[in-house]
Amino acid sequence: MHQAIDIEQLCHERGLRITEQRRIIARVLSESEDHPDVEKLFERASALDPGISIATVYRTVRLFEEAGILDRHDFGDGRARYEAAPEAHHDHLIDVETGKVIEFVDPELEALQRQVAERLGYRLVDHRMELYGVKIGRDES
Repeated sequence: MHQAIDIEQLCHERGLRITEQRRIIARVLSESEDHPDVEKLFERASALDPGISIATVYRTVRLFEEAGILDRHDFGDGRARYEAAPEAHHDHLIDVETGKVIEFVDPELEALQRQVAERLGYRLVDHRMELYGVKIGRDES
């Protein structure tokens, strides 16, 4: 489901100045298969450039978010998590026991959401859906 998005290219398109440290953070984000929080981003970026501070990561993430390059998620674990703003819409299923995030698209669900909005007198322009669950068959003990 996850498709790589070139965050560095999006920075250029939006006119953001791209320093070497921003380039590294953009690369880490572009290559992330998960939805990392700032601490995880810092860990990965500082492995590539030990000179990167956590403050730089925070500032860069905020800048990318304000530019519409990153989406911020709160999956109920108390940590803001990030992913490149997707070109195609998708929803999330969060495993509350492991924290794993599964991206999915369901055309029937999308149609139902539009129908609900219309029934209430609205045209749906955007939405975000997060489902929370536990894996079926996991040991209940």
